[in-house]
Amino acid sequence: MRFCPLFSGSSGNALFVKGGNTALLVDAGLAGSTVLGAMRAIGEEPAALAGILVTHEHIDHVRGVGVLARRLKVPVYANAGTWRGMLQHTGPIPPELVRVFETGREFYIGSIAVHPFKTPHDANESVGFAFRTEAGKKLSILTDVGHMHDALFDAVAGSDLLLIESNHDVEMLRVGPYPYPLKRRILGDEGHLSNDACGAALAKLYRRGVKQAVLGHLSGENNMGSIALETVRACLRAEAIPDDAFALSLAYRDRAGDIYELE
Repeated sequence: MRFCPLFSGSSGNALFVKGGNTALLVDAGLAGSTVLGAMRAIGEEPAALAGILVTHEHIDHVRGVGVLARRLKVPVYANAGTWRGMLQHTGPIPPELVRVFETGREFYIGSIAVHPFKTPHDANESVGFAFRTEAGKKLSILTDVGHMHDALFDAVAGSDLLLIESNHDVEMLRVGPYPYPLKRRILGDEGHLSNDACGAALAKLYRRGVKQAVLGHLSGENNMGSIALETVRACLRAEAIPDDAFALSLAYRDRAGDIYELE
């Protein structure tokens, strides 16, 4: 399995996943041309895409979905709630390219098994995804999450690689320029995970087989990459998890991140 976070943040999200000969995008929250350029920059041909999967209907996840679907004639996979909410942003998508999945029920795209699981976020029917290849490798995507609970831990346990939200530093958010209602939304149970909450989640997931994580969806106003890494690492150390036992890296808001190969 090959994975690259092309963009990850409140200004736009697009993640590339490939297993065998099956190439997928998770979200396309930037201009279609921007996403296409990022794919080509990592050596992947957009025409080979087998599908675009959508986590939820917020504009930073769907801005380019319609353009890419129509231009590349690639199917779009989303649950019924997300379809209801996103067409206002995507424009019409040809019926032959519409795929509706059921949250919680696994399905296949080519050689990749896809498990969409419900996430707590202020959207119609927000989901994360766990992907498995025929070789048994597991990659999970867990962003736009207001809080963690047992079902989420179960969904991503055993992941060989996990992209997880580390959205904000709580103190930066509280003293920052956002209006109070927005701060309350971000901090709420259907908002976004803080650095501390991300670190606490990873400490638990370490006991369930997760040893490598990419921190994603960082806020440009209420976080910094160095702070996110330091805070999460401190949480792991507090649980006696050695630095060399858990690999941490960052996904970036404005450029493609590292390319991860799960072999």
